[in-house]
Amino acid sequence: MNFFEQQNRARTQTRRMLVLFVLAVVCIVAAVDLVVMVAFGATGNGHRQAYRAAASPQTGVLITTTLIVLAVIGGAMLYKISTLRAGGGVVARQLGATLIDPHDPVIAANFAYKRLRNVVEEIAIASGVPVPEIYVLEDEPGINAFASGYTPSDAAVTVTRGCLDKLTRDELQGVIAHEFSHVLNGDMRLNIRLMGVLFGILVIGIVGSKMLQWSGRSRDSNWQVFIGIGLLVIGSIGLFFGRLIKAGVSRQREYLADASAVQFTRQSQGIAGALKKIAGLAEGSKLQTPEKEEAAHMFFGDGIGYSALFATHPPLHKRILAIDPRFDPRELEEIAKAWSTPVEAVDAEGSDVSISGLAPAGSARSRDESAPPADALPQAGAAIALTPKKVVTQVAHPGSDDYRTANAIHTTIDDALRAFAYSAERAPQVVLALALDAGAEVRAKQLALVEKYFGAETRAGIEEIAADIANLHPMQRLPLAQLAFPALRRRTRGELQTFLIVLRQLTQADGRVQLEEYCLAKLVSLQVIEALDPSKTNPVGTGKLTECVAEISSVVAIVARYGSDDAAEAMRAFKLGMHEVLPDARTDYAPPEDFVRILDLALPKLDRLMPVGKELLVRGLTRAIGADGMVSVAEAELLRTVCAALHCPLPPQLEQVM
Repeated sequence: MNFFEQQNRARTQTRRMLVLFVLAVVCIVAAVDLVVMVAFGATGNGHRQAYRAAASPQTGVLITTTLIVLAVIGGAMLYKISTLRAGGGVVARQLGATLIDPHDPVIAANFAYKRLRNVVEEIAIASGVPVPEIYVLEDEPGINAFASGYTPSDAAVTVTRGCLDKLTRDELQGVIAHEFSHVLNGDMRLNIRLMGVLFGILVIGIVGSKMLQWSGRSRDSNWQVFIGIGLLVIGSIGLFFGRLIKAGVSRQREYLADASAVQFTRQSQGIAGALKKIAGLAEGSKLQTPEKEEAAHMFFGDGIGYSALFATHPPLHKRILAIDPRFDPRELEEIAKAWSTPVEAVDAEGSDVSISGLAPAGSARSRDESAPPADALPQAGAAIALTPKKVVTQVAHPGSDDYRTANAIHTTIDDALRAFAYSAERAPQVVLALALDAGAEVRAKQLALVEKYFGAETRAGIEEIAADIANLHPMQRLPLAQLAFPALRRRTRGELQTFLIVLRQLTQADGRVQLEEYCLAKLVSLQVIEALDPSKTNPVGTGKLTECVAEISSVVAIVARYGSDDAAEAMRAFKLGMHEVLPDARTDYAPPEDFVRILDLALPKLDRLMPVGKELLVRGLTRAIGADGMVSVAEAELLRTVCAALHCPLPPQLEQVM
């Protein structure tokens, strides 16, 4: 199942959730109506007479009660969703997680946090998405993790202390790759909506509990006690449907995410090892946070211990067997015995050592992490041959080759640049430094603009960073911006808006926009804007290709023009690309002069296409840009930028023709 098929699956799951939600609301309303009717009809004469006088037609009482219940459920649902609209970090903090800030010297010096951050950053680079915020549930000894947010631009990845204490690097990599599958495939957005829905249908039980507390303060409170008990009982209906909804939309996704993690890392030992430790160790994946019920569907493992009917995750042994068909249950006893007395092993890194430097008793020292090969990145001027089919399979589905490339990109970025990217103060300077022109005259104009908006100190900081950026490989430029993104997100809305204005002006300082400048500015702008209002972004649209012929023609023409050496070759590339997307469309090759304005107008509309339309569009763009047989690094960055605007993330190194 590719990315676009999974997008359709997510829409099906959303519809299923809505149907179950409506059914739950109907049952809850009917039950509350029954309780109210019995309560007012079965209490004292005074209340009975008041009831008959005030609402003699029973239908009036039923309508009033129904409207009140619907208002309570709907209001509670909207309230919960509104509290989560700021994105993934809010969900993590509501569950009590602690932000891992790499700029904090204490955190930066911690072995476990540093290694966790390296794994997350490398997987983000390999996936072609911004680096998410990283959180840890410090008081949770079980092995668990979750990803939260509306889009990759506001995502947060959270792991428990148990992950840090008990998982090796390979195992942690498997768990994080599993969570990134949810990030890339749109599962996070569904998860946040599901949290709102669950809170809405559970709120009746909460109201009943509050009524019982208040009833003790009243001398004549028999009817309050009766209604309170009734609402508590009805709350169990909400709990039943809540768990049923979670089970209905979550179970199959876990198998898919497990498979994606294996495909990504191209080794099953990592994620299988994590699942075996969950099954073999006493803490398992259990959670202690009071909010675990409404967030249970988001986690890597079952954090509550549901019965088979309500299980949000497949049985552990089935998940393990799907990854490791040779699994022997006796392995679990060996794991439990070995980890009964863990030992410190902070000076060793490898498959037997946990992320926090612990190892099972008797463990041998493991291999050191291997450095990436020197030729992992292509030469700056290299070109590759692509096919649409191979590129489409890479959308939101990075493989182990992508991970190795990302590892090479990540580990060879200078430590000083990395430190600047982690700083909330210096991260904007890093991105602005990436936008500086190589020519002295244009660069002087750009720096004057920086000084005008931010002052001489910021200008000096950017000049300092620019000296190090000059040594970057072309494939490291956008990943460096990815590393800066978590710190950039922490700036205020006003600061970010000014930052985007200056970034765009820097790219236009010489009166024309270079391809590399556009890619940087467009990607950063898209991500910053989404991070400011994440709930307003919906990556899965309903538009049809036939409704966007002009926009498709313009974008394919731009890509064909920049992917070809001459006009005749560009026209041929355009025709090939359009035939891939809209074989029956009659369009002329007319590349616009102001490609920036045209792309800015066309891409938002194309982003609202249905998944099947986006798949064909990506195929057409790949065909157009690679029509001459070769694609340069700069051309590949343009393709990645356009695909990012369509919410179809591509890894840094595209799959070549075999």
